Amino acid sequence: MVIVDDLLATGGTFLAAASLIEKVGGKVEKLLSLISIDDADLASHPSRKSLEKYQVESVLHYKN
Repeated sequence: MVIVDDLLATGGTFLAAASLIEKVGGKVEKLLSLISIDDADLASHPSRKSLEKYQVESVLHYKN
């Protein structure tokens, strides 16, 4: 399963979606976002760190 979202900030939406998919027996292969906010504070957010076990890709990277 590939999960697609428009924006990756804290990672909470991706984490919630992946958790639901895995809860019903699905396997998440990749997380795709159009835009990723690459900020030091967001990178250390607990939800964002939980995404490290998935392959995460973004089309655009916004850096503060």
